[in-house]
Amino acid sequence: MKIFIVEDDEWYCEYISYNLLLDEDYKIEKFHTGQDCLSRLGDRPDIITLDYRLPDMTGEEILRKIKEFDPEIEVVVISEQNKIETAVELLKQGAFDYIVKSKNIKDRLLSVLRNIKKQKKLERKIKALQKEVERKYEFENIIIGESPKIKNVLTLIQKAIESNIPVTITGETGTGKELVAKAIHYNSERRKEAFTAINMAAIPKDLVESELFGHEKGAFTGAQSVRIGKFEDAGEGTLFLDEIGEMDLNTQAKLLRVLQEKEITRLGSNKVIKIKCRIIVASNKNLKKEVKAKKFRDDLYYRLFGITIDMPPLRERGKDILLLAKFFIDDYCKENGLEIKKLTRSAQKRLLNFHYPGNIRELKSVIELAIIMSDGPEIHSEDITFGGDEFDLETLNYELTLKEHNERIIKAYLGKYNGNVKSSAEKLGIGFSTIYRILRKKQ
Repeated sequence: MKIFIVEDDEWYCEYISYNLLLDEDYKIEKFHTGQDCLSRLGDRPDIITLDYRLPDMTGEEILRKIKEFDPEIEVVVISEQNKIETAVELLKQGAFDYIVKSKNIKDRLLSVLRNIKKQKKLERKIKALQKEVERKYEFENIIIGESPKIKNVLTLIQKAIESNIPVTITGETGTGKELVAKAIHYNSERRKEAFTAINMAAIPKDLVESELFGHEKGAFTGAQSVRIGKFEDAGEGTLFLDEIGEMDLNTQAKLLRVLQEKEITRLGSNKVIKIKCRIIVASNKNLKKEVKAKKFRDDLYYRLFGITIDMPPLRERGKDILLLAKFFIDDYCKENGLEIKKLTRSAQKRLLNFHYPGNIRELKSVIELAIIMSDGPEIHSEDITFGGDEFDLETLNYELTLKEHNERIIKAYLGKYNGNVKSSAEKLGIGFSTIYRILRKKQ
């Protein structure tokens, strides 16, 4: 670390320099006037130890000019004055610490420098991680696909990045809604702030308000300490409310007020806290239909109405399935030190013919299992296993009656929608009675 020592007392300057040079990590340069130090700031010192009283300018003046040049240069002020008021004022102006001159300054100074060293190391690590995250979420690289529907998604993501307009992401479970939210955040002006996500479906109803808005100690039974809610936690970053369609009407009303007033109040408190985060919401439900069914407030719906990004199910993305499969193969093999494997034609056909009720999440699991099950450099059709009640388009090649095909299709959809006859009927475009009739005849 490069350290500038600014001290007009030559003996004291040498004393400080001698003690610091005992640490091989420090490179020292000495100056006896403030102007000499300022003229060399282009050398980019990490730390400056600054005598408070110099012959050509005051400590406050030099500190201000150093911080104007580069706020990341840490300044440790060393002074004969033992005035708390002076120390507090200098710390407010950006000094890292204030040390009173004495014969025992060595230990105190070395301790302060060690703290700065740790802090700078941590800052470098955070910056490196931040850059890594930003590269990871470059949306052209993580939203993989060439189908028209995915190209439309990429266009809408770009528009969302360039504005602060509300964003609603819709789509079935496993289509990558949170990935889209992260792509928007990490490519926007808020990228250096927090990305905070919360799944509304995973929170017990009586804890939702505490999770979102926070609470004070004693606000309710079990509130043994202050809790910061997700809105506060997000700061000036992005708050991602996943599965917002699961939020009850009472909480929806409170969320609406928060979005209108741009402020929250913790449970058990009267203090108003301003919020500055961006809100992105997602749902696997059709919110328009939820509004018509009186399960989602229309005023909240229109408040959230902005850019709607609809993530298509994997079965509607054609050959994107193979692009995603290759990505998952390469990623898994690299991560586990394996030779990169290739899909045979039969394996590709098998992947393209499946309907993927679990979407991209399911494809990833299928591919990882296939890599483990395969021998040699290729993944064959027989290495691929789909979980649950498998139904794929290859069944149409079998010599079955129309009735038997109907039974298989209905059974596959019931499996996909966890036995929900209503959802299955809506997707198939048939009546409930048709499903009951066909299944009853089968029995």
